[in-house]
Amino acid sequence: MSDNKVKELLAKLHRELENTENVDSETLQMVRDLDEDIHRLVDSDAGVVDIDSVLDRANSVETRFAVDHPVAERFLREIMDALAKVGI
Repeated sequence: MSDNKVKELLAKLHRELENTENVDSETLQMVRDLDEDIHRLVDSDAGVVDIDSVLDRANSVETRFAVDHPVAERFLREIMDALAKVGI
């Protein structure tokens, strides 16, 4: 799976959140931070970003989405799978 697929999934996640009610500002900020970290991972040398902290953040966001935002959770899970497939 390519870096472009990861970016495409991130865009889908953002669109889903834009169309979802009841997403608190803290969660939105976590997703924005995660998005920035993932872009740094796929756009540059992975050594610049702490991969473990990015994956921990992704897991935290996924946990928040599990009950209230199942579609967003699915996109996040796909992003994590895509990252694993590109070696991150």
